[in-house]
Amino acid sequence: MLLSQAPVISADLIINGLLVGAIFALAAYGMALVWGVMNIINIAQGEFVMLGGYVAMILFWNGIHPLFGVVVAPVVLFFVGWALYRLVVFRVVDRDLFVSLLATFGLSILMQQLMNTVFTGNIQTAQSDLGTLQLFGTISILNIKIVAFVMAIALGGCLVVFLRYSRLGQAIRATSQNARAARVLGVDTDHLYAVTFGLNAAICGAAGALVAMAYNIHPYIGLPYTIRAFMIVIVAGLGNIAGVILAGLGLGAAENVASFVLGAEFQLAFTFGLLVVVLVWRNTRLAAKRQYLK
Repeated sequence: MLLSQAPVISADLIINGLLVGAIFALAAYGMALVWGVMNIINIAQGEFVMLGGYVAMILFWNGIHPLFGVVVAPVVLFFVGWALYRLVVFRVVDRDLFVSLLATFGLSILMQQLMNTVFTGNIQTAQSDLGTLQLFGTISILNIKIVAFVMAIALGGCLVVFLRYSRLGQAIRATSQNARAARVLGVDTDHLYAVTFGLNAAICGAAGALVAMAYNIHPYIGLPYTIRAFMIVIVAGLGNIAGVILAGLGLGAAENVASFVLGAEFQLAFTFGLLVVVLVWRNTRLAAKRQYLK
């Protein structure tokens, strides 16, 4: 009733939700990239986001503006992703999908414990000190959220351009379509898988740096970002860039409204419940297609 009687509150919730939704979409695009190219569902996706946030925090602690983390974190996370691929992930490529789930779940737990040991379990935020924007005198938006929204969209656009027009990006796309044919044509698919996993980690690193400034980070809150990315990819489908963006924005707005209506303590419950609904809906659609083909 309050939302219907006070449209300003509704507008505030939706606008702030859309801003965070762009970050969700950025992390989801990285998951879609790994899933589409390597056929791996990365359960450690959220931990990559948190690790990118801690890179921004390290800069902040050393007197450097955390916005530079959007540049530094992707570089650091790329090499982290590359190393994890060479140590662990290459062993589960071309294996059953369930094996990759177990392997990346193990990486998720390992990264959580390492971040907790190094950075402690406190909730932390990198202060950007960019001020607040007032709309219509009542809607209050942190400027860093606007900056994060613009950067997330820009980074996603740069990645699309890279995959579409660069030689390496075209090789990645060819491998995602038919890895065996790509190998026959002389493409080093193992190298491309390493680059792809590193790119995914780099994307998450940029998203994490934005999260550290606009919201907060904690060693054990990576899982919700993994769930959000997975849900967005399920709804949008692999390779559907516009769908990923729209699904991410929609999820951000829905979560923000649900947090206000149900209470902040039920926000994650809403997210997990929505995941169940999405999976049931997706399974129903697939079952209908199978029946149609029969």
